[in-house]
Amino acid sequence: MSKVLPLIGMTAAGLVGILFLADLVAGFPFQRVSVGADVGFLVGSLILSYLSWTVLERARA
Repeated sequence: MSKVLPLIGMTAAGLVGILFLADLVAGFPFQRVSVGADVGFLVGSLILSYLSWTVLERARA
């Protein structure tokens, strides 16, 4: 598998994580409409980051 795909996944997960962490902490950009959705997206971004990291580690071996 190309190393570009996990890097794109990690980048997307980082952006989503930063976006929803900012919403959870400061209420920006979504005015903290749903705390559950914020937490869910944060957990999803962490899972995607972990999966992308393990794919990159296996590609090195």
